[in-house]
Amino acid sequence: MTRNLDARLASYSSPVLSAFRIVFGLLYTLHGTMKLFGWPLGPAVPSGTWPLWFAAIIEVVLGVLITVGLFTRIAAFIASGEMAVAYFWQHWGILGGHPNNFWPFPNGGNGGELAILYCFAFLLLATMGAGSVSVDGRRRRSVAVRR
Repeated sequence: MTRNLDARLASYSSPVLSAFRIVFGLLYTLHGTMKLFGWPLGPAVPSGTWPLWFAAIIEVVLGVLITVGLFTRIAAFIASGEMAVAYFWQHWGILGGHPNNFWPFPNGGNGGELAILYCFAFLLLATMGAGSVSVDGRRRRSVAVRR
């Protein structure tokens, strides 16, 4: 029974990977637009504010690339690194010299749970690729047809 389930689910892996990429890319883009423009929620960060404004630029650019699936592996790798830096610098504080609570959860922790999840989700995309529904996938197919 599990073999049948494994085989059935395996046929959906590439489209589901694409859906995963699109959702994480859109959410990441929205984190950047909230900081840059105050949209859809919250106030915008003043232009040039270190490090949030620069992080927002990275999030918008890489988020759009990841969402459409263009240069996904490199964009996701850089985004994963940005989220790792965000966790260690802003949330845990060990890179900034002011360590916070070790635990990443809200309500008494350092609030970095989302940064960890983004970091590893983007690391997964960097290793797995964009999936079948992507600009990268379309480019691969057009190159294969020309050969």
